[in-house]
Amino acid sequence: MSQSEHKYVIEEQIGYLLRRVYYHHLSIFQQSLDETRLTSVQFAVLYAINKLQECSQKELIEDTGIDQATIRGIIQRLKDKHLISQDADLNDKRKVLIHITTQGKAELDLAIPIAETITDTTLKALNPAEKVALQFLLKKILSDK
Repeated sequence: MSQSEHKYVIEEQIGYLLRRVYYHHLSIFQQSLDETRLTSVQFAVLYAINKLQECSQKELIEDTGIDQATIRGIIQRLKDKHLISQDADLNDKRKVLIHITTQGKAELDLAIPIAETITDTTLKALNPAEKVALQFLLKKILSDK
């Protein structure tokens, strides 16, 4: 059977579907978060920094799953917006610790209710049981990595 005869349909592939849903979600996110100064990835990083309270870049990469090259730029942009600060670790001068600022907490407090609405909007086509099932299945896929 040749490639052209094979019944591969890209629109039915998980990667294709996940990417399409992700871009749909990002579109909703950007439209909804216009009143804040955050992109979706900046929001995720700011949320993680707040959750961790004090973290290294390595810990932030582990928590968010964002690669090192990307996280550096995000950290710099959040720092430029005065939403985070970086200080040398008192115990290890080679290590830099990242903290959320008061301004960052205020921005996050504004963004979290919007983010909750974004999730609801993204999942609006699903009934409550389907929403729970989707979240369960996505977490299950992630737990197997």
